[in-house]
Amino acid sequence: MRAWAVVENGQPLREIELPTPEPTGTQVLLETTYCGVCHSDLHIWEGQYDLGGGRVMNLKDRGVVLPLAMGHEIVGRVVKLGPEATGVAVGDIRIVFPWVGCGHCPACLGDEDNMCLTSHSIGVFENGGYGTHVIAHHPRHLVDPGTLDPAVAATYACSGITVLSAIKKVMPMPPDEPVVLVGAGGLGLNAIAVLKAMGHRNIVVVDISAEKRAAAEKAGARKTVDGSGEDVVARLTEACGGAGSVGAVIDLVNGTATAQFAFAALRKGGKLIQVGLFGGELTLPLPLMAIRALTIQGSYVGSVKDLRELVALAQNGGLEALPVSVVPQSEANDALMRLRDGKITGRVVLKAEAA
Repeated sequence: MRAWAVVENGQPLREIELPTPEPTGTQVLLETTYCGVCHSDLHIWEGQYDLGGGRVMNLKDRGVVLPLAMGHEIVGRVVKLGPEATGVAVGDIRIVFPWVGCGHCPACLGDEDNMCLTSHSIGVFENGGYGTHVIAHHPRHLVDPGTLDPAVAATYACSGITVLSAIKKVMPMPPDEPVVLVGAGGLGLNAIAVLKAMGHRNIVVVDISAEKRAAAEKAGARKTVDGSGEDVVARLTEACGGAGSVGAVIDLVNGTATAQFAFAALRKGGKLIQVGLFGGELTLPLPLMAIRALTIQGSYVGSVKDLRELVALAQNGGLEALPVSVVPQSEANDALMRLRDGKITGRVVLKAEAA
C-alpha cells in the first residue's frame, strides 16, 4: 500500500510503500476513502508532548514506531474480512473507530476501548488513514455513515466524539447557562454543533484568532472572547454574565495560558474539562479546590458508543455539519503544515484516489 508517512519527526511526510496488511481473526481491511487531518497529528509528527517545566513526553518511548502513516479520522471501503469477522460485507462504506485497545479487558468488552490500558490506536500506534489501506480490529468498530457526507462523517471519529464526550462531563446544565469553549478550530466548531443539537443556547467561545471567532459566531456561539493579551478572565466573565457566571469551561486547547484563565474564571462548583494537547502545566491553589468545590477533569477522545450516538444524531438531521475542505490524499504534508500554521478554519480532510 502507499502511505504519506512520518519517517523522521519534524520532517516532511514522505510517500512510501508499506506492506498491505492481511486481516486475521475479527479484523477487517478497508481501503481509505477519506481521512481528517487532526491537530493531534501534529504532536505525533513532532514526536513529543510538552509537559511543562522543560519536560517532554517522547512518543517513541510510548511505543510509536516510525515510519508511520498517521490519520485517525477515517472513512473507508471494506475490501477483505478476517475469518472471524461478521456483520459487514466487501464494498460497505464505514467510519472506522480508531481508539482501540487490547480487545479483551473490561473496558474494551464494555465498548470503552479508549480507556483500555493497552492502546493500539489507529494512526498513532498502527498505520492509519494517511495510507491507502487500514485495518479495523473488529466489525464493532465500524459505523455505517448512511447518507452522511463521508468527508464530514470522517471527522466524527475524533473531533466529533471528543467534544461529545467532553460535553457529557459538564451536563446536565440549563440551556441558557453559559458553556465556555476554549478554541474555535475543528473541535470548537464541532462542539458548538453538538451543544446546539442538545438544545443548549448559551455558548461562549474563546479564541485568539478573529477569523475563528467569526466562524464560531456564524456556527451559533452567542458570544466570543479574544483570548489574547491581558484580562482574559475579566472579558470572559463579562461575556458570561458577570461574577459567578462561569460554571463550565471545556478547554479544547489546554495549554498553560488557557488552563490558567479557564481555572481562574470558574465560579464555586465550576468544572474545567481539559481536552486539548497543546501542552504546558497548571499550578493549583489547593485550598481553593476544596473551598470552591471545583472540578478539573481530563477527557480523552470518546468511545465507540459515542460514535454510534453521534452518527445517529447526524443521520436524524439534528447535527449541523462541520465546515470541511477536501484535498487529495497526496497533499497530506501540505495540509498538515497549513494546520500547523493556523491557516485552517474547520477541518481539512484528505480524499483518496479510491473515493
